[in-house]
Amino acid sequence: MKVVSSLPTAPRALPLIGHVIPLLRDPLAFLNSLPALGELVRIRLGPLSVVVICDPELTRQALLDDRVFDKGGPLYDRLREVIGDGVVSCRHQDHRRLRRLSQPAFHPSRLPDYARAMTACVQETTEAWRDGQVLDVPAEMMATSARIITATLFSDALPAAAHGRLAADVTTVVKSLYQRMFLIPPLDRLPTPGNRAHLAARARLHGTVENLIARRRADGADYGDLLSALMAAHDPEDDRPGMTGAEINDTIVSFVLAGIESTAATLSSALDLVARHPEVERRLHAEVDSVLDGAPATYADLPRLPLSERVITETLRLRPPGWFFTRVVTTDTRLGGHLLPAGTSVAYSPYLIHHRPDLHADPEAFAPDRWDPAHPRPQRHAFLPFATGARKCVGDSFSMVEATLALATIAARWRLEHVPGRRGRLAPSVTLEVRDLRMSAHSRRP
Repeated sequence: MKVVSSLPTAPRALPLIGHVIPLLRDPLAFLNSLPALGELVRIRLGPLSVVVICDPELTRQALLDDRVFDKGGPLYDRLREVIGDGVVSCRHQDHRRLRRLSQPAFHPSRLPDYARAMTACVQETTEAWRDGQVLDVPAEMMATSARIITATLFSDALPAAAHGRLAADVTTVVKSLYQRMFLIPPLDRLPTPGNRAHLAARARLHGTVENLIARRRADGADYGDLLSALMAAHDPEDDRPGMTGAEINDTIVSFVLAGIESTAATLSSALDLVARHPEVERRLHAEVDSVLDGAPATYADLPRLPLSERVITETLRLRPPGWFFTRVVTTDTRLGGHLLPAGTSVAYSPYLIHHRPDLHADPEAFAPDRWDPAHPRPQRHAFLPFATGARKCVGDSFSMVEATLALATIAARWRLEHVPGRRGRLAPSVTLEVRDLRMSAHSRRP
């Protein structure tokens, strides 16, 4: 049997720092070059060796075996510094219990109520725009998703003036986490401007959540929001009470971080891609005009907005916000005929899988109709924006409803056009986001 040391190593590794330069300079191209080397390929992050899984079936096997391929490795080691050990980042031994406690908060019966808050927040954003106004699209989507998260998590208990601060802190934390993944101690503790900004934003983020939870405990009322659901959760398979205070805090911080940044990245990319493809834009406008007639999209409208949903799905394929993840092997195991010893760090990339030409025809093209049920659809293991298996994103349906409602509501009222020279650029950090995207808003209503 082959062992991990026999795996091919990606070229261009430098002494001491390994593949840090290509991973910082152009990580997407670097990842897409790896499948040509083999189904498992070694890369180096400084002194750490990481095995990248390039094969979709092996990726699926690793994700389905979350006991052996546990949350860990360089990315999750850094994420835990921010989000602790909530349901998103906890180890296998704690996950089943926290998942059972979190799942009721995302039960389909709750989605209509969450959707009403989503619609109101997006409407608030779009009604503030003015004809001809140049928008900083990522900033607008960050502010919108921050309002949605606070409305659905906390029944909008966060003061309006604090939404911008929350979004800014999330942005700072997310953008710095990717760079911190490559920092070895004691470099990550030096008082550099980047380290100081990261630590300050992280402290404010936790302080905001702690204050909101403390006020809710003092109040004791059930507001029908995510926080109330988590605080009231009880696991019928466990004699212990529900989540501890620390577990609630960590889980809420996880939802805040993922819910704001990932949705904002998806919406920014969707608006950018629609504007780059006039025929898709024409059809999208025709759909929302027929269904909404200028009104904001509601939960009841979703079944009649199939193209809007396909645009979001294709955006998640082409530009998945979660583009690179790590795991750690907990016991000696075999993967693809190779022996991976316990303690091996492995990585998988939805972006890599989504851009394989053997899985997706013309993978670099933005083609929402590839998700039309009338057409042959990609295999399930070829589409992993929310992962799969027991660790699949607990809020996947929540996120799809939010993004689809937001896109349709914006398209019903506005046409967004790129400002010359500010068409945006893909910038991988912990999430794959588009930056420097400026678009002019043109009203579609008299």
